[in-house]
Amino acid sequence: MRTEIHVQQHEQIADIAPDIYGHFAEHLGRCVYGGLWVGDDDRVSTEDGIRLDTVDLLRDLDMPVLRWPGGCFADDYDWTDGIGPRKERPTRRNMFWTQGRRDLPEEPNTFGTDEFVRLCEMLDTEPYLAVNVGSGSPDDAADWVEYCNYGGGTELAERREENGSEDPHGVKYWGVGNENWGCGGRFSPEAYAEQYRRYATYLRGANGMLSERDMELIACGHIEGDWNREFLDALADCSEWVEGPYDLMEHMSVHRYYEAGGDTDFDDEDYYRLLARSRQVAADVDDLVEALSVYAPDNDISVIVDEWGVWHPEATNTNGLEQEHTVRDAISAAGVLDDLNARADVVSMANIAQTVNVLQCLVQTDETDAWPTPTYHVYDLYKPHMGATALDTVVDTETETVDDESFDVPLVSASASERDGDIYVTLSNRSLDDSDAVEVTLTDGDASVVGAETLFDGDAVDEYSTADNADAFAAEEIDVGDQGDGTFLVEAPASSVVGLTLRQ
Repeated sequence: MRTEIHVQQHEQIADIAPDIYGHFAEHLGRCVYGGLWVGDDDRVSTEDGIRLDTVDLLRDLDMPVLRWPGGCFADDYDWTDGIGPRKERPTRRNMFWTQGRRDLPEEPNTFGTDEFVRLCEMLDTEPYLAVNVGSGSPDDAADWVEYCNYGGGTELAERREENGSEDPHGVKYWGVGNENWGCGGRFSPEAYAEQYRRYATYLRGANGMLSERDMELIACGHIEGDWNREFLDALADCSEWVEGPYDLMEHMSVHRYYEAGGDTDFDDEDYYRLLARSRQVAADVDDLVEALSVYAPDNDISVIVDEWGVWHPEATNTNGLEQEHTVRDAISAAGVLDDLNARADVVSMANIAQTVNVLQCLVQTDETDAWPTPTYHVYDLYKPHMGATALDTVVDTETETVDDESFDVPLVSASASERDGDIYVTLSNRSLDDSDAVEVTLTDGDASVVGAETLFDGDAVDEYSTADNADAFAAEEIDVGDQGDGTFLVEAPASSVVGLTLRQ
């Protein structure tokens, strides 16, 4: 097998928003409690209850943004339950998730707004809050903005200071609900448009009066049917007497999960089927971009993929949505990130679900240890793309056809970006059986190789991470042949991911 990758250096797409490499943490299973927060558990090192081994791993990824508290949990969450002295905070129901046990559907609220912002500060990451539209009110949401972002002397600002945060939190990203077509209230697109106008008006009004930092609002979109178009059409119903209804949002989101077979029990067809289904993420983005171009052509509204990743059948409510994390999952993530890089002109953020222990997490923990998953290593390999300028990348490769799927699987996926004269190319050989002599050509000619690494060389696609074997999935150096005139040859092993740094 021989693949050609042509990096079109004069065809710049846009700067890749670092937030495309964002993350999502929900009060679900062991994501927050046990993964990010352990309180006074002395079996691991902590800082004010936050688990430091998890923080150390996430910090090494240059984590750009973290979405919280949900997810479905957000649309039954009263933010006031999670502030103040922890011993005085109420224990509430967890309506949607059960912390992994059907007999204990409770939320202790020991991890709340101030703990979340402190975690973000430790990670040097941007906080992103999802407000409660399902059972909340615009007034509740505006109060949360005041608590987080006002530096004056109101009762809520003073409560934040009493709770240990003299300076405002300065939260920039605010999601107006979550999956409001489903667990967030089962709104019709027209009903959600009405709610969105109300919430956005009060959120933006509160922030405009109280904060020196710009607020960016995210509307909740859908991946089914004409829901997004009907929502956008309904949002403009007030345009006869109010100008600019689309000025109420900076971003619109979609969610996409995919699976095929089990987490570790899958055959060759399931392997390719998962990769075919992962291509739907890019199609969801394209569909939403088309809708926005029709209804809001004069507004610079970007797309956020709020939640995405592999959701295997083994991840259920009764086990806290935990699943094994295999090389196959990581290879699928690399392809999605390539697709998002290629859409850097329209995608402003993407948050893989979820950060720790749950679904396609990047970090797993037990009572004493934390370790990276194979997907973690993909994010680590892709770090040079963050903030660089995406370049149009043409891949001439063979494809695998999967019966009854909408998409074929290109056997090599790739993306490229440029920063300060360095060209960074990521590529995945997704063939199960064959290595690929991949030829990478730069249109501007001569360059030199300054770095080349590969992931998963020799690892079976059903291998998964544990505390004992996690280091085995780390990147290794790989040889690259310089063919002259800006052409390079790399022998990519079957089912591997490669990163190349080329300097001109």
